[in-house]
Amino acid sequence: QLQLAESGGGSVQPGGSLKLSCATSGFSLHYYAIAWFRQAPGKEREGVSCISRTAASTYYDSYADSVKGRFTISRNNAQDTVYLQMSRMKAEDTAVYYCAAKRGGLCGLGSVGYNYWGQGTQVTVSS
Repeated sequence: QLQLAESGGGSVQPGGSLKLSCATSGFSLHYYAIAWFRQAPGKEREGVSCISRTAASTYYDSYADSVKGRFTISRNNAQDTVYLQMSRMKAEDTAVYYCAAKRGGLCGLGSVGYNYWGQGTQVTVSS
């Protein structure tokens, strides 16, 4: 059974850093694109970052404009885990963060095609 589990959320002051992990099981990460989404209270869910393997066996990644230059996505295929390193965090980064998976193709920041989701982890940025 394909499962994803986020961890690493918590509270941090503005300007601080957190590293989220998305542990996957039940499938080979090699064949799946993984994305991070977030949802703040009263707001729609938005795509934050994603990573996928290309046909040339390189990695393609993408970032929302709001996090570009501050967040970095990475993956460890041997450990079946995808990470989201968040730096220079802002109050507007406060949200529940979810990782999601879809099979094949390049990743995107829209939720279409992501059929597998974790349970989410809370991130709060506050002084």
